[in-house]
Amino acid sequence: MSIQSSSKIPTPEEIKAIDDRLSQRFIHLDPAGYFIIYVDREAGLICAEHYSNNINDQGLAVDPETGEPFPCTGGLKRRPTAIFKGRTAKELGIKITEETEPCPLSCFDHALYLGREFVRAEIALTTGQEYVQD
Repeated sequence: MSIQSSSKIPTPEEIKAIDDRLSQRFIHLDPAGYFIIYVDREAGLICAEHYSNNINDQGLAVDPETGEPFPCTGGLKRRPTAIFKGRTAKELGIKITEETEPCPLSCFDHALYLGREFVRAEIALTTGQEYVQD
């Protein structure tokens, strides 16, 4: 997949279309785990709960304790391995990538995704918009 640059500034609709298309691409699951991101408006924080997982031979995320694949829809009750909180996307990203040993992510595409989601959550926090993780 190549990204072409253009001197034309994209409209908000074009930006949404680009992001929607890129959200559909395949990315491998991160064996270091996954994050559930949300905004705590009362505290003024962006929060990221980290959950461990293993990846089976079919590429599915499975419970490290049972080996069973995680369901794609609700009903799963797990405790996070860590909860990270920050006032800004940058502060949260630094806590996760620079201040936590071992770092709870191991794939560049996962790190890119998290950075973008943290910025989206920060914008939602500062503007009062709803935040829904992509």
